[in-house]
Amino acid sequence: MSISNRQREEREIRKERIISGALEVFKKHGIKNSTMEQIASESDFGKATLYYYFQSKEEVFCHILEDGWENLWASVETVINSHESPRKTFIETLLVIAKHIRKKPALYEFLFNAPQKVSFKERPWEKFQKRMYSALQSLLKEGIKKGEFPAINPGLLFKAMGGLFLGLVLMGDKKESISEAKIEDLINQLIIEPSN
Repeated sequence: MSISNRQREEREIRKERIISGALEVFKKHGIKNSTMEQIASESDFGKATLYYYFQSKEEVFCHILEDGWENLWASVETVINSHESPRKTFIETLLVIAKHIRKKPALYEFLFNAPQKVSFKERPWEKFQKRMYSALQSLLKEGIKKGEFPAINPGLLFKAMGGLFLGLVLMGDKKESISEAKIEDLINQLIIEPSN
């Protein structure tokens, strides 16, 4: 028996509520001290409903990370594959990421911070996270070769820019939009511009 579109939509809404509830619980208690009961309560569902969708808190955790990183990668993949200059592509990619973060700050704060706090064998989100980080580092390397960024270790440059960027987006003025000029300023503050 197939399910109707309405049933499918209702399931997605329930899943979203569970994910929102789980994010709150993980934020308050950390993954280790969180329970399925707390997630069910925060989501305003019974445990039976929660177990229909997820078998464990680890499964909820992995789903949030995998889904979040996959969606983020899908949103930047086209920009990264554009034929703009490396610097322009890098900035455009950061603008797309900033828009996503500003829409769901709790989710993205979780995506960027939670993976360091767990030691799961299975880490399904990493394939998307690594693709994005590798693509951004490649843009920096290519930009260095073309003189669009100074000749600094691309890994260090990426880490420094990433930290400042996340600080700007997550802790900066939420009413102020993140623009190309703001990201250029961020880059200019961090590095000495190459002379043309």
